[in-house]
Amino acid sequence: MSNTDKFLNFILGVQYDDIPEIVRHQGRRCLLDTMGALLAGAATPLAKLSAKVAMDHFQGGGCTLVANKKKVSPAGASLANGFASNALDAEHGYRPAQGRPGAALIPVLLASAEMMSPAPTGKEFLVAAIVGYEVAIRAGMMLNANPASVYTSGAWGAVGATAGAGRLLGLERGVLREALGATDYHGPIGLIAKGVATPCMAKDGIGWGALVSMMSILLARDGFTAPTPEFGAVPELADELGREYRMLGLYFKPFCCCRWAQASITGALNIVREHGVAVDDIARLRIRTFSKAASLSREHPTHTDAAQYNITYPIAVALIDGKISGEQVLPPRLSDERVLRLADMIEVEVAEEFETRFPAKTFSEVIITTKGGREYFSGGLEPLWEHQNPPTDDELNTKFEQLVSPVVGLAKCAALRERLWHIDSVEDMRDVFPSCL
Repeated sequence: MSNTDKFLNFILGVQYDDIPEIVRHQGRRCLLDTMGALLAGAATPLAKLSAKVAMDHFQGGGCTLVANKKKVSPAGASLANGFASNALDAEHGYRPAQGRPGAALIPVLLASAEMMSPAPTGKEFLVAAIVGYEVAIRAGMMLNANPASVYTSGAWGAVGATAGAGRLLGLERGVLREALGATDYHGPIGLIAKGVATPCMAKDGIGWGALVSMMSILLARDGFTAPTPEFGAVPELADELGREYRMLGLYFKPFCCCRWAQASITGALNIVREHGVAVDDIARLRIRTFSKAASLSREHPTHTDAAQYNITYPIAVALIDGKISGEQVLPPRLSDERVLRLADMIEVEVAEEFETRFPAKTFSEVIITTKGGREYFSGGLEPLWEHQNPPTDDELNTKFEQLVSPVVGLAKCAALRERLWHIDSVEDMRDVFPSCL
């Protein structure tokens, strides 16, 4: 049996009762986290721009744009909502794949659910999401096996999106094979390093990946043919499907910014909280980290993407605000003089002991010297919420509320949170999306 057939067997064959409850619970956590990122992302310039483009050029259809509640085609909704889901850099990821398996997946699943009549149940949606995560993670591990050339999550996350949406839509095996092949062949192969070097709306290729996924499905349903999807690079990844659920190894992000900066943010916050250091009493702040983190911009950010792909601004705003949610990486916060002065005093250097552990680990150390001459060391540490020390459900709830309540209000935020935690009992996904908007 080919590796492609093993993937197809898993995508089409796994059932709700086959999936361990610990994995189903992780699926609910992922839906909560991604929906939080998507809804909060709707308030960003990127989401508004991409929604306008979708309305102008992807008319006709009943799929909802999170940015303005308008209806467009499945392709338009996948594109625009894909960009929105990644707009705040808030979503979880998988370290061995070096990216985010759910960012393109959930927008495509939401558009697929709105295409269906009757609408899918929450249980069907959850299974499709888990299928998509497992396929996306493995596609990412295969594509990004060489750390010298790391490609955007849109390139491989799109393959997982097609798997999950193909499952949800009930694609016949041959059609699904062509859709996966088309997605694999046409995926947005962009290098992550280029987006980091020039912070911009292109970011992690999520919007394009979601568009490629949906278009591949629509084309395959009408007879489009494509090369065989590339699932043979690491055969053991196909063999373990249904036995090992790699989504249990996801990390989550407490802060809306690049993961590479998050260990430094954690170290700085730990010092001021544990030792009672007042921000205005800091005379010197040094960051020792790995070269990729050190390469992040230190310029004053002029837009939200520059704030997220930055090493000094996130640390400064976190020290002053105690968090980095949507408002911290959007105007008018970006121009706050106190934040910028603190950012300008931060020194960054590459530490060889951390460089050798990257990309498997993303360690940093923070050293703060007070005006009185006291010196505090964070010690080498990883970002919060790595898979070995995941967030609690309560911590994810807090993150969700911080992201979503400013956009939809506390009442809708709480109602959506409860629906997502109990998605298995939802009879109609329209009660979850787009009713939450």
